[in-house]
Amino acid sequence: MNLSNLHPAKGSRKDRLRVGRGPGSGRQKTSGRGHKGQLSGAGFTRTRGFEGGQMPLHRRIPKRGFTNVFRVEYVTVNLDGLGRGGRTEWTPADMAGARLIKRATDRIKILGRGDVTGALTVHAHKFSEAARAKIEKAGGKAVLIGG
Repeated sequence: MNLSNLHPAKGSRKDRLRVGRGPGSGRQKTSGRGHKGQLSGAGFTRTRGFEGGQMPLHRRIPKRGFTNVFRVEYVTVNLDGLGRGGRTEWTPADMAGARLIKRATDRIKILGRGDVTGALTVHAHKFSEAARAKIEKAGGKAVLIGG
């Protein structure tokens, strides 16, 4: 086996179809474009969603509402998840390490489901009122990140 023996698998490579190359090719004269019409011209380029002149799907379906480009998404973490970790301090990196969130760069909101047994220091971008009350009642701290 050497470099001169290498070749692609049989059937994996196919020659480009050369249109307009005489009657023997089966793609002569109109080159597979048919006769006349919008699609047959030399300057015609299909736009995204073109459906042969039929009203495209993205224009047929009704549009509702709008997308707020300034929306900020938060990943929610409940107190019962923080209680299982056996830590006294939680940062986004710790939560990502414990697989409570996917990425340490996510914005985090702590919700109040579950109970806090010991004093926890939790660093997050947002806290629900119930979560903040439970953390502080247990003698811990709810520390806001970037706020």
